[in-house]
Amino acid sequence: MSRGFMYILRCADGSYYTGSTKDIELRLAQHQAGEGANHTKKRLPVELIYVEEFQRIDEAFYREKQVQGWSRKKKEALISGDINRLKELAECKNDSHYKKGTSTSLSPPKVVKKYVA
Repeated sequence: MSRGFMYILRCADGSYYTGSTKDIELRLAQHQAGEGANHTKKRLPVELIYVEEFQRIDEAFYREKQVQGWSRKKKEALISGDINRLKELAECKNDSHYKKGTSTSLSPPKVVKKYVA
């Protein structure tokens, strides 16, 4: 499998677009030409503001889906490299998940298939 990239674009309207690709330069050119996602073609021009590189494209795709589910504030903490803020925003503050004096430790997810890089 080839390497992959997870990226975040800032659109002309200030919104963010998160995607993944095997070729970051080609994909950015596609977005700029209006050949990218519907979200970006309606909000040109776009600016590449964040990139992560992975050994494999499936890892980049997984990361894309993870980051797509994040709030704007959490994405901005990632983009700016503010690790402390990112950790703070990742903490669950919902009463159903945390009650004083009770244990809420969760089991790690079951690994269905382990890949060797």
